[in-house]
Amino acid sequence: MRVIAGTARSIPLKAPAGMETRPTADKIKETLFNIIQFDVQGAVFLDIFAGSGAIGIEALSRGASSAVFVDSSRQAEAVIKENVVKCGFSDKSRIIKADASAVSRYISGINDAERLIIFMDPPYNKNLEFKVLELINASGIIKDDTVIIVEEALDADMSEAERCGFEIYRVKEYKNQKHVFLRKA
Repeated sequence: MRVIAGTARSIPLKAPAGMETRPTADKIKETLFNIIQFDVQGAVFLDIFAGSGAIGIEALSRGASSAVFVDSSRQAEAVIKENVVKCGFSDKSRIIKADASAVSRYISGINDAERLIIFMDPPYNKNLEFKVLELINASGIIKDDTVIIVEEALDADMSEAERCGFEIYRVKEYKNQKHVFLRKA
């Protein structure tokens, strides 16, 4: 696993040991960033269920102004810190060891004037993303140009996102997973 493009291109990244995290394959990461390439520059990138932090680090490498990494695992927190330092993004990063359901407490400090991209890669088929979506929507930080991306299993039903106040505007399917792109309804 490595940074694909940008200022930290080709820097190898560590992943937490064990089966609790699923690092996004380089090819899938590259496809994702090809889709959002015009949104990333200058954006605040919120990486929820961050694991290794690879997605948020990729955003920083491609020009995001800052990134907030949220993961409840102490091991993930340590790996994200190591990866962020290795890539030289310590000054642009905030790492929060917390359950994703507490994310609204930490995002209230995000400036309304900044463009926001939210990426979440929760454990598949547990519907954790819907609780987070409800909390994010209630936080008041979502604007019309906020991009929200959920990585989920290919067979996951994402229709509940509408009940949370979002609409699905794009779905990119891969072999075993998909990226669901949401915006404020």
